[in-house]
Amino acid sequence: MVAGLLAEMGAWWLVTRGRNIWTTMPPVLGLMGLAALLLGPPGWSPDVSAGASVSLGIAAGVALYVATREAVLVIGRWEPFRRHSLEMYRKQAGLSLGAVLLFSIAVSVPGEELFWRGLFQGELTKALDGSGVAPVLAWAAVVVANLPSGNLAIAAGAVVGGGAWVALAWWSGGILAPLACHVVWTCLMIVTPVIREPERAT
Repeated sequence: MVAGLLAEMGAWWLVTRGRNIWTTMPPVLGLMGLAALLLGPPGWSPDVSAGASVSLGIAAGVALYVATREAVLVIGRWEPFRRHSLEMYRKQAGLSLGAVLLFSIAVSVPGEELFWRGLFQGELTKALDGSGVAPVLAWAAVVVANLPSGNLAIAAGAVVGGGAWVALAWWSGGILAPLACHVVWTCLMIVTPVIREPERAT
């Protein structure tokens, strides 16, 4: 658990030092997810039906995207946040939409959910006998892991998105609901950006 936390922090640190985000973050997050699988398959949805998990996860993903879009309309007026948000979208330059979706949906998102909600939150919940402190600590760890990005948009995503995914994992007892939410939100964020480059006068 500590190794995964440090690995993600280190990956973000490398990105801030100029490493390509697409050759750094997906491999690290993917390996974190693989490690979680090898240490023991996570529960998918032990406390509620799989259908309920997927349905709520999808609905939550759409709601989170809408909330993100509305929040950016306000927060995006703050120049540092707007600059950091655009910076993340600019990192997609040179990659096709399909490649970005593949790296994100097939590698990064599953890796994050397997590690953070499957292994990290799952083990904390067991260690603390189901205490409500476990999801709070898991959420805080996600935020800490993303702080080295030095990016306000990434930090905001970890705080808000991380909170939503932790809550869904707590409700369902597994990773299916947060995985569905995370996938839908990420797809919408990539396909329909919440912030765009300003139009240049001709």
